[in-house]
Amino acid sequence: MAIHALTMLARWDRSLTSAEIAESLASNPVLVRRILGSLRDAGLVSSTEGRGGGWSLARGAREITLYDAYTAVEAGPILSRHAHPPSDACEVGRHMQNLLETEFRDAEQVMQERLGRTTIAHLVQQVLAAERGAAPANH
Repeated sequence: MAIHALTMLARWDRSLTSAEIAESLASNPVLVRRILGSLRDAGLVSSTEGRGGGWSLARGAREITLYDAYTAVEAGPILSRHAHPPSDACEVGRHMQNLLETEFRDAEQVMQERLGRTTIAHLVQQVLAAERGAAPANH
């Protein structure tokens, strides 16, 4: 939802209300405002009140990556870990947490790097290309 909202703000290059964004998301404006609040706290969007007010990008779309958006709204590791430590009495249990920690950390690093290469501006270009029926540009 955060990436969708950022892409809308970049595409229309004007302030949008949470209701306008919620309509595109087929969601509730209250939920959208909560997400936009997290994006504002991360310095990705700003808001103005009153007539003609709404939400706008706080930085250029080329400066905001998908990873920026992800970290603004998600906390903690991407892949969940064991909620309860497994049994040390079991040979699998003794080693599983360490084995998975390495795998999960490596996978999260790859995801971070990939999302860090894609900007909101890239998504706007892909949306426009899809609307024209053209193949999206690689980045």
